[in-house]
Amino acid sequence: MPHFLEERIYHRKMTRRDFLWLTSVSTASVVVTGCAINPVTGKPQLMLMSENQEIQLDKEHSPHQFSTDYGPLQDQPLNDYISEVGHKMADFSHRPQMPYSFRGVNATYVNAYAFPGGSIAATRGILIALQNEAELAALLGHELGHVNARHTASRMSKGMLIGVGLALGTAVVSTSEKYGQLAQLAVLLGQFGAGLLLAHYSRDDERQADALGMQYMTKAGHSPEGMVGLMELLNTISKHKPSVVETMFATHPMSSERYQTAMTAADTTYQSMKTLPVNRDRYMEKTAKLRRDKKAIEAMQQGETKMATEQFRPASRQFKKALKHAPNDYTALAMMTKCQLAQEKPNEARQYAMQAKQVYPAEAQAHHLNGIANMMKNQFDAAYQDFDTYEQMLPGNPNTVFLKGTVLEGMQNKPAAAAEYNRYLKMSRQGGQAEYAAQRLTDWGYMKPPPKRK
Repeated sequence: MPHFLEERIYHRKMTRRDFLWLTSVSTASVVVTGCAINPVTGKPQLMLMSENQEIQLDKEHSPHQFSTDYGPLQDQPLNDYISEVGHKMADFSHRPQMPYSFRGVNATYVNAYAFPGGSIAATRGILIALQNEAELAALLGHELGHVNARHTASRMSKGMLIGVGLALGTAVVSTSEKYGQLAQLAVLLGQFGAGLLLAHYSRDDERQADALGMQYMTKAGHSPEGMVGLMELLNTISKHKPSVVETMFATHPMSSERYQTAMTAADTTYQSMKTLPVNRDRYMEKTAKLRRDKKAIEAMQQGETKMATEQFRPASRQFKKALKHAPNDYTALAMMTKCQLAQEKPNEARQYAMQAKQVYPAEAQAHHLNGIANMMKNQFDAAYQDFDTYEQMLPGNPNTVFLKGTVLEGMQNKPAAAAEYNRYLKMSRQGGQAEYAAQRLTDWGYMKPPPKRK
């Protein structure tokens, strides 16, 4: 490995509870502070973020989360169906003016999430577990509740969640020598954003989102039994397959109380609406193609569980099993790429990454992973092309900018490398990558060294 890569910074896998995203609160030259009227409660609340800032944050960061989750479903009719169910409820929400969007994403862990501007997604893992349209409405309605109550903006305004530049995935951490520097970096970068952009909601937030979700779904014509069924489903999965709901429960605290509250509300406040349809047949029809891949999805879930504990060989077997059931599944191919990189097998990784690029050319993550594989083989020209393609498809990932600098350095192109390192420092000033970039710029004469302390 070249010397410059030997001394680069190292990484750890950050927890999904971390929330390190660039906010207008921390970077705007003018921040209006004060109180705003909560659109749900009608009461004043501390709010440092405007609605336009919420929307801008969403636009900047939601595309990265969707790519981290292996892109929107390629089943367009199913995405259209999810969007239809979501938009019908959004019309009855407290903030109908928000630019809502709904989609399924290819990730296999069980979760759904919302960005503050109204971008909402549900993973394949939870979509195959749902039993009817009313449960889907409950899921999306809950996420609508978070957006309408402005939970993310409120918690950020209270100083509980702090933006630290665009530092997504760039914290300095120790490296496991066992698996190699670049292999660890590859696993982290392949998970750019994964859950890091999403708030860790409080139990009070969850209760309010549940209540709002039931309100929106029943107004849109769905039985409140859908919320009861959703809560029962999540409790059941947590008991039998806790690993696949870790992310969901990290950001959405679950409790038996929420299930009991949903049952009580259905039997009292919404009792007259229990006769509304749950539309099981329609949901099963719309998700038929998805459910045909259930065995592959379950194998990927098991593979991810093994990957999380660095059991790479058992993980590889699970991903092979998934690919046997679904040979052209983009997620399985990308997961296998990461698994091979983690085992320091760049040749095998490139094979899977190339196939992933072919089966889902509009999705960016495979280009990044292929770049890591090329970088591990010191094929810097090819790596640069991969990273550059990724950035054209999905701009805004500071890791990509940093890696473009390192591969240009490997190509002995110091002026171009310096330009990328300088660009990186404009995006992030914290962490080992920033230290490395600043040191290179200093060593090459592009930056003055910091004054020595007396």
